[in-house]
Amino acid sequence: MTELEFREAGLGADAVDYLAAWELQREVHAAVTAGERPPTVLLLEHPPVFTAGKRTDPHERPADPGGAQVIDVDRGGKITFHGPGQLVGYPIVRLPDHVKVVDYVRRVEEALIAVCAELGVTTARVPGRSGVWLQADERGPERKIAAIGIRVSRGVTMHGFALNCDVDLGWYDRFVPCGIADAGVTSLSQELGRDVTVRDVLPAVRRHLAALLAWQPYAATPDYEPRPEPGRAPRIPLLTPTL
Repeated sequence: MTELEFREAGLGADAVDYLAAWELQREVHAAVTAGERPPTVLLLEHPPVFTAGKRTDPHERPADPGGAQVIDVDRGGKITFHGPGQLVGYPIVRLPDHVKVVDYVRRVEEALIAVCAELGVTTARVPGRSGVWLQADERGPERKIAAIGIRVSRGVTMHGFALNCDVDLGWYDRFVPCGIADAGVTSLSQELGRDVTVRDVLPAVRRHLAALLAWQPYAATPDYEPRPEPGRAPRIPLLTPTL
């Protein structure tokens, strides 16, 4: 199996404009699809930008984006924020026949859960809501620490994940993150009470992604309680038994 290649596309002062990174994704995607380069993970930071996935509702967009662009993108999911202090990863990999899209998303989530655990932050999935979460506790409500939104074209993935390291959480007050109004957003720095930078997490991110995207069996972290997104009813009505 071809080894996963990691490429730092721009961090810190070299943060990559979102549209430039999107074009880079397309170029790498075309090369991976054609078999001209190995599966690649682009690792980078963006200047402040809001990206709206296909399911974004008008009221979820920022009324005042604070000077940041709001860009409509071709991934799944709703609106999210990218900015300095947040590690963005774009895995561009061909999915093996036995790995379905949902399995791929779970593997990326599992890698980020392992990264957080290595740093001392306990997280898990919340069925019905993508990404990586902390449970509600005395410090605050249920809160997301990593967002995921992907697209698969010709069997090869695009877009990816965003892990909050020491990002300015004030940006999240400007919109409804991922369309979920009844939960919060956090960062590694916020949870640990110390600065955790993007460069601090890079070694663990590379290691755990490489392990999970080697497509071997793995033991999944137990999920938290399921929570469907607000306004999304189950596809199959639930029947209440009568006595």
